[in-house]
Amino acid sequence: MIATVVRSVWTAPRAARAPGPATWDWALVAAFVGTAVLEAVLRPEVVWRPVAAVEAIGLAFALPWRRTHPLAVFVACCGGTLVVDLAGVMAGVTGEVGLYTMMYLLLLPYAVFRWGSGRETVIGSAIALTGYAVGTVRDHSDLGACIAGFVVLVFPAVLGLSLRFRSTSRLRELEQVRFRERELLARELHDTVAHHVTAIVIRAQAGQVVAPADPHAALEALQVIEAEGTRTLTEMRSIVRALREGEDAELAPAGGLADIVRLARPADGRPGVQVDVRVDSAELSPSVEGAAYRIVQEAVTNSLRHARHAGRILVQVDGEDDRIRLTVRDDGDLPPAARGPGGYGISGMTERAKLLGGSLHAGPGPDRGWLVEAVLPRRGVAG
Repeated sequence: MIATVVRSVWTAPRAARAPGPATWDWALVAAFVGTAVLEAVLRPEVVWRPVAAVEAIGLAFALPWRRTHPLAVFVACCGGTLVVDLAGVMAGVTGEVGLYTMMYLLLLPYAVFRWGSGRETVIGSAIALTGYAVGTVRDHSDLGACIAGFVVLVFPAVLGLSLRFRSTSRLRELEQVRFRERELLARELHDTVAHHVTAIVIRAQAGQVVAPADPHAALEALQVIEAEGTRTLTEMRSIVRALREGEDAELAPAGGLADIVRLARPADGRPGVQVDVRVDSAELSPSVEGAAYRIVQEAVTNSLRHARHAGRILVQVDGEDDRIRLTVRDDGDLPPAARGPGGYGISGMTERAKLLGGSLHAGPGPDRGWLVEAVLPRRGVAG
């Protein structure tokens, strides 16, 4: 059991989507460099002042890579401080060489546990604990100081580990959402193909019956069969593309423009809330119609569930050349956290819009309330 746990920790991969150096990282470095210079100049008790300043400034420039190379940066910074300490001991310097500014090194155990792989966290922990033990023995600190130092060292690591667990849990939940979407797609693929194939079979049987007496009618039946077969292949390509591994899962079509119109009603269970629907008639592929209905349905449901003091939910579908624009907005108040951008409903709407080569935006409206706006091509993505 213990061996299994140790093996799982050791083989754990790095956290996904670790960001590289960003602009704010360099702003942070500039702030630390400025603080180090001021501290080296203004603090009279600084030991080995030039070396301490160079150490604090030089190590600060490694910080932007702490997420993409957490263990390497951690080892480099620990090695740098060790070299300076040993040089101070050999030179007979009394006191500890270093600046308060170097508290930024606490970002490194956080980065190792937040972004590093399992073996990197184990190695980083061993290095940190060894350094802590050596420093404690050398300084002969009392028990209270030892405990305080240990807490200061462990806190950023625990914080990084907890945020990593939270992020990993959310990614797993999103994967479950995608898995359910794929299951829906598989079911609806069966329904779509069955519907079209049934129409093809009926037309073929009718053509066989009328062919001896009316060859023209048989030809018409063949034309209908060709159209139905083409439509079936298009729908299959669109849906199967979403089921392939390595691609984002999308929601399969269900419903259409007529179903969107039927959403106009007084809201069930919400007295005083009216759902108004305005649909510009447009010729759409079945996949686009289904995706449009699902997006509108999800957006209306979210507004009914979360909009406080709302009196009206407006649904508008407008045709624009080769695309359509869906807009769902309410006039309610926004609760503090219930309608944030991280909801799984919004993820599902975004995914089904992307399937068809469209886009979706969800967020607070310009005046008040919540706004969902999606743009979809009329014919969807080519198969």
